[in-house]
Amino acid sequence: MKLRKKTKIIATLGPACSSEEVIHKMIKTGVDVFRINFSHADYFDIEDKVKIIRELNEKYHYNTSILADLQGPKLRVGVMKDEVVLKEGDTITFASTEEEFLGTAERVYMNYKTFANDVKAGENILLDDGKLIFKIIETDGVSEVRAQVIQGGPLRSKKGVNLPNTNVSLPALTEKDIKDAQFAIQLNVDWIALSFVRTPQDLQDLNDLIKTHSDYKIPVIAKIEKPEAVKNIDELIRHCDGLMVARGDLGVEIPAQEVPLIQKHLVRRAKTARIPVIIATQMMETMITSLTPTRAEVNDVANSVMDGADAVMLSGETSVGNYPVEVIEKMSQIILSVEDSELINLEVIDPKVRTKRFITKSVCYHAAIMANDIEAKTIHTLTNSGYTAFQISAWRPNAHILAFTSNKHMLTQLNLLWGVTAFYYDKYESTDVTIEDINQIAKANNYVKEGDYSINLASMPIREKGMVNTVRVSVIE
Repeated sequence: MKLRKKTKIIATLGPACSSEEVIHKMIKTGVDVFRINFSHADYFDIEDKVKIIRELNEKYHYNTSILADLQGPKLRVGVMKDEVVLKEGDTITFASTEEEFLGTAERVYMNYKTFANDVKAGENILLDDGKLIFKIIETDGVSEVRAQVIQGGPLRSKKGVNLPNTNVSLPALTEKDIKDAQFAIQLNVDWIALSFVRTPQDLQDLNDLIKTHSDYKIPVIAKIEKPEAVKNIDELIRHCDGLMVARGDLGVEIPAQEVPLIQKHLVRRAKTARIPVIIATQMMETMITSLTPTRAEVNDVANSVMDGADAVMLSGETSVGNYPVEVIEKMSQIILSVEDSELINLEVIDPKVRTKRFITKSVCYHAAIMANDIEAKTIHTLTNSGYTAFQISAWRPNAHILAFTSNKHMLTQLNLLWGVTAFYYDKYESTDVTIEDINQIAKANNYVKEGDYSINLASMPIREKGMVNTVRVSVIE
């Protein structure tokens, strides 16, 4: 029987994977979700790529998902006039003027209008992923901030700015993000990620926008890359449908040595909340230009899988790298080699809070436990909203999770979840007939063979498509 990985792979679209041939190879090699990075996106190009993915899904019965990743309030310096190299002890002025100007070693443009008002003397400014560090000497509170160079180096055009000590007044959802989100909603994307989330209101604003422009719920992923987000994680989880540990900016805003434990903490919080969690940034960075990853990168991917991540994400490796197919192949090999190891001991927390869905949660939890006890090969769930698939996935059973749904949008949305594969099914008859039917679909797709155990979850009466209230063990015939 063909090995199937349970941890999902997210690949970022870009020039390196612009043809139908390459995209198809990437899907066959292991891509489950394609990410649209709206920091570097052209609408016509996006429409073309989405069309290719949807046509491949239709032709080959794939469920490849599409994730729209909004840029958020990305702070940048302006264009430099000449080559500038700053030395420790130098002073420089950051100016957020109405008109953009060419920067020099003495004065540089900042694209953040309220910068001088938000920062305070003594706070740090980090540029170019923390390669340059400045300490603020003074601010006029209007447009100009004078700072001293603490760690120097080349100051290049359009480089990103991080303010780890500053309470930034910019909203997480910028004007560009609103426009991009509306475009993504029109494309019927499966997930939307919001960058630089700090407060629950940031997420609520995006949820409200989706509600206004979409006929159905598009789940929202909170990208955790600010110290405030880590601090407010319990509040944020109540307002989002998934987390992304965005280690790039997080490792600049927070001391890099603290990120590994934060990653483990965020994965654990997501699993407790039974929402998916993605690990992102620099996972296989060497493979942008090399056919071989470093040993450290292999260990990083493997440890993210063993921590219990739903998905691991590639950025430049697939968007601009030389080997977009090979990096997927290598990542799939790493995932398959570790994810079923007995050395992995994921904490499973049973549901205790008696909400209106407590019965469904309890049924899903015990189904996952039972599947491990009887060594069932699959857990089958009939679902319209995808809720039971989210629940079972979070408890990480050894069995594959097969979700059967008449909701076509759910087919691709569920493809982000650990261990979940969705099938279109709309023949709800009697319980016996339906369960026998889906068992045979599982057999026909080589998830089970004769004599294997499967666990079926259903709502009785089955035609009403209510909340799951029934567990049934089947022996495949």
